[in-house]
Amino acid sequence: MDAATALRLQLEWGADEALADAPLDRFAARAGQTPQPDAPKPQPTRPATKPPALPQLGGPTPAQRAQDIAAAARTVAELREALAGFDGCALSTTATNLVFADGNPDAGLMFVGEGPGAEEDRAGLPFVGPSGQLLDRMLASIGLDRTHYLITNLIPWRPPGNRNPTDAEVLICLPFLLRHIALVRPRYLVLLGAMATRAIVGGSTGITKMRGKWQRPALPGLTEPLPTLPMLHPAYLLRNPGAKRDAWSDLLLLRRTLDGG
Repeated sequence: MDAATALRLQLEWGADEALADAPLDRFAARAGQTPQPDAPKPQPTRPATKPPALPQLGGPTPAQRAQDIAAAARTVAELREALAGFDGCALSTTATNLVFADGNPDAGLMFVGEGPGAEEDRAGLPFVGPSGQLLDRMLASIGLDRTHYLITNLIPWRPPGNRNPTDAEVLICLPFLLRHIALVRPRYLVLLGAMATRAIVGGSTGITKMRGKWQRPALPGLTEPLPTLPMLHPAYLLRNPGAKRDAWSDLLLLRRTLDGG
């Protein structure tokens, strides 16, 4: 395979940027091993006397393991540590950093986005790229900065090439988000985008119809339904500037609610 063909293949796989000067075997590094060149395999001199053992079937799925591990966390710090050590989601092996949360967990207001992009992956913080900068300006217009809210994502690792997460990846990551919400116990929750809204509120209604209306989903670990406001994701607003009018209306609704109006 020539160099141009190999490069084109890597782009198709989602390898859209180089983060180091030399390739790194992240699977070997995760297991605490030093990558070694392949050694020639010895050839058997006689047939095996016993048939090979069959792989053991059953056991918890990655999603079930995620539920058990998340439920065992008693603090936000424990949850972050558990998520950093979780090996049930392949996204953790291709991402540069875990993107957990930013802001004030005691503010009573929590924002949930979809997943980190390239800038967030490098920084290890949510919403620091172009869409995050737009969100900061939007919230500043109603008097909010990151001391007034906590912000996180449904998916804590960047999918390769910024592709959309699969349904299986969402199912694996969701227990950690739900436990995060239960531990923080916000008074109000804002969901940015269709993916976060479907994961928390459910249903098949599109985000353009759900935005701007308070929902009250019953979430595990909370004794009462949580007032939840779906909003358009700032990345959508960057692609569709005409929707900023709806976003401004939603921001005013949020400000009135926070003010007790």
